[in-house]
Amino acid sequence: MENSLNISTPGKTCRIGHGHPTFIIAEMSANHGQSIQKAKEIIAKAAQCGADAIKLQTYTPDTITIDCHTGPFMIGKGTIWEGKNLYELYEEAQTPWEWHAELKTEAERQGLFFFSTPFDHSAVDFLENLGIGFYKVSSFEIIDVPLLKRIAATGKPVIMSTGMASLAEIDKAVQTLNSGGCPGLALLKCTSAYPASPEEMNLKTIPHLAEAFGVPAGLSDHTLGFAVPVAAVALGACIIEKHFTLSRTGPGPDSAFSLEPDEFKAMVHAIRETEKALGCVSYALTPGEKAGKVFRRSLFVVRDMAAGESFTPQTVRSIRPGHGLDPEYYDIVLGKKCIRPVKRGTPMSWDLLG
Repeated sequence: MENSLNISTPGKTCRIGHGHPTFIIAEMSANHGQSIQKAKEIIAKAAQCGADAIKLQTYTPDTITIDCHTGPFMIGKGTIWEGKNLYELYEEAQTPWEWHAELKTEAERQGLFFFSTPFDHSAVDFLENLGIGFYKVSSFEIIDVPLLKRIAATGKPVIMSTGMASLAEIDKAVQTLNSGGCPGLALLKCTSAYPASPEEMNLKTIPHLAEAFGVPAGLSDHTLGFAVPVAAVALGACIIEKHFTLSRTGPGPDSAFSLEPDEFKAMVHAIRETEKALGCVSYALTPGEKAGKVFRRSLFVVRDMAAGESFTPQTVRSIRPGHGLDPEYYDIVLGKKCIRPVKRGTPMSWDLLG
C-alpha cells in the first residue's frame, strides 16, 4: 500500500501523507449537547479555526450496547463518566441519525470534509446511503473483524485509531481491511484515556506505525491543551484528530478534554508553523543567512603596519566581520611580510603578502 492516502468529498479532494499539509480533524463527538443548531455552530467554528474535517460518531445506544445495570455494564472509577452505565453514556453522547444529512451539507458548505465512525453494520449502511467518502474506525472497534470487513467492502479509504491494540491486533486489522477491499488506510496513535496524560502518549510510536505498515500515521489526541499534537507533527504525524467544543463549561461527556475555538485555532497555527520549520534536509544558506554571513570571523590587520613588516599575532587577528581571508589561513599569513603600508582595520588579503 502506498504511504499516502487520497480522500474526497463532493467537489474536493485531499492527499494525506509526508510532503502534504497535516490533515486536521475536529471531532464533534457529543459536544453538540443534543442541539442540532449547536452542532452546526461547531462545524462553522471549526472551519473558521482552520480544521480540514469534521468527524461524527454514528451509533445509537442500542447498536453499541444494551441497557443493563449489572457490573460489567457500569462505568467504574478512573474516568470522567464514573457511575453511569454504558447505555446511559451513549444515550447522552449519540448524534441523532436524522441530523447527519443536514450536518454533512453544512460541513461541505463550510469547505470541510465530513466523515464519521460507524459502530455497527447498520451504521455503515446508513453512511453509505448518505454518500460518505471515507470512514473512521475507533480504537475500541479495531478488534471487531466483522465490522472491519463491512467497512472495507465499501471500497472507501479508512482512518483507524489504534488505542489499546497490540501490534499483532493492529496487524490483523490492517490485513482485514486490505484483503477486504479498502483502497487506502491511515493509522492513528491513540491513548484511550479520557483525558490522557502526556506521559502516556509515547509519540515515538507514530513513525514506527508508518514504517511498520507503510501508511500515513498520525495522532488521535485526548490530552489537555495542544502541546502534544504539535510535538506529534514534529515527529512526522500526517493527521491530527482533536475533540472540539464551543465551551468546556457546557455539559457533555467529552467537553472536559476538548479544545475551545481559540485553543483549536492556536493549535492549527502552531502546527502550520511547525510544518514550515521542519522544511527539508538542507545545508544551503537561507536568504537570512546569506545576509548574516558577512558577520562571520575573518583575518584583519589590527595595527598600523609599515611596508616590510612581518605579520604577527600582534598585527593580524581572527575577528568579526567576514571581509578578510578565512581564519584557516592564519598560520600561512604569520611570518609573511607586508608589501605596503597598511592601516589598522584593513581586511587581510593575499595581495598584502610579500
